[in-house]
Amino acid sequence: MIFPMAEPARSPAARAPWGTITRADIVAAAVRMATADGAEEISIRRLAASLGVAPMALYRHIRDKDDLLNEVVDRLLAEVWRPAAAPDDWEAWIVEAASRLRDFLVSQPAALHVYLARPVVSPAAVERMDAMMGVLGRAGLDEARARGAYGAVHTYTIGFAALEASRARHAPGGDDDLARRLADYTTTGQFAEGLHYLLGGIGRHARARQEAGPAPGRRVGPRPTAGG
Repeated sequence: MIFPMAEPARSPAARAPWGTITRADIVAAAVRMATADGAEEISIRRLAASLGVAPMALYRHIRDKDDLLNEVVDRLLAEVWRPAAAPDDWEAWIVEAASRLRDFLVSQPAALHVYLARPVVSPAAVERMDAMMGVLGRAGLDEARARGAYGAVHTYTIGFAALEASRARHAPGGDDDLARRLADYTTTGQFAEGLHYLLGGIGRHARARQEAGPAPGRRVGPRPTAGG
C-alpha cells in the first residue's frame, strides 16, 4: 500500500525578536491602521499581529488602548488642523480651524470618542489651542474674552460634530417634513451659519474693546486654563 506523502507543516507567522519593538513602532503601526481603516478599527490583537508580536508584548510600551488612541489621535490631528487662511484675517482663520476640527471628528469616530471622554491636552491639541488664542488676541480680545471665545467655538464644534455623527446613522425617512427640516440642522451649511453667529458676537466684543482702549494690566495669554 502506498501512502500519500504528508504536506509539510506550515510554519507559524514570523515573530519579531523579543524586545525589538518600541512605543514609536506601535504608534506608527496604529496610525497606519487608522489611516487605512479608521481609528475605531484599531484593536490590540490586530495591532500585535501586524507587528509580529503577542498582544501582551504591547503592554510593555502602552498602558492600555486609550493610551494608544490618545497618541494616534494626536498624530492624526497634527496633520490636519492648521488653517491655510492668513492669521491676520481672524474670522476666516477661526472658521477654517473650526471646520477642520469638525471634519476630523466626524471622519474619525475614535477621535470624537476621545474628545467627548476627556479634555484633550496632547501636543497637537495644545498647539492648536495656543494658535487660536493668539489669533483671537490679535483680533482685539483681552485674555478673559479670548478664553471665553475659544471655549464657545471649541465646544460648539465638538458638540456639532457629535450630533452630526450620531444623526448620520439615523437619517430621517418617509414624508415627515419636520424631521427633514430638523435633520438640516446637522449639515455643513448649518455649521457655518452657527459659527457666523458666534463670530459676530466675538467681533462685537473685539470692536468694543478696541474703541475703549486697552485695560491696564491685562494681556492676552497663550492659552486658556482648561484643556481642549
